[in-house]
Amino acid sequence: MAARSPFKTPAERSEEREAKRMAVLEAAVRMFNARGYHQTSLDDVAASLGISKPTIYHYLGNKEQVLVECLTIGMNQLLAAAEEARAHHGRGIDRLRAFLTDYAEINMNDFGRCNILTANEALSPDARESIRLRKRRIDATLRELVAEGITDGSVAQCDPKLAALTLASALNGPSRWHRPDGELSERDIATQLVDFLTAGLAPR
Repeated sequence: MAARSPFKTPAERSEEREAKRMAVLEAAVRMFNARGYHQTSLDDVAASLGISKPTIYHYLGNKEQVLVECLTIGMNQLLAAAEEARAHHGRGIDRLRAFLTDYAEINMNDFGRCNILTANEALSPDARESIRLRKRRIDATLRELVAEGITDGSVAQCDPKLAALTLASALNGPSRWHRPDGELSERDIATQLVDFLTAGLAPR
């Protein structure tokens, strides 16, 4: 029987690299959320992990690139939730509720919160546009789901744009006040908020 090679396979090296990238991103996003982007340095992030700043450059690049990665992860979670809601069976209100609940819960995790707490002005124009395009896709999905509910009668007649803006504003709120050690879980908070909000969309 051949001896196991002490050298890692390409797949193992790739997995290890991704694990290290995510460790940096998770440390960075927590600091961005707690201190603010401008008040956080890569030296701070590196120190929290017991690594050097050049190590962060190796895996992710400069500070803005680290932030863009954090924001993109949060945006991609919302886009995935939108796709999942699209595939949800039932009435328009059911698809809308599914998306809103995931939306609220995602905005209470570290990467989702970063999108709410970090102003786009912190980014360069190119990076800002990349994030803005993702946000537009999410906003468009929310409007479409409201409109579909209006069409099938499960949502009251209303302006889909105004309704979507109101829903998003309300569900962005917990990113500022939710505490992980609170009495209610993220899912419980999300479900109750969506219950409050969708009650106002019920056909009259």
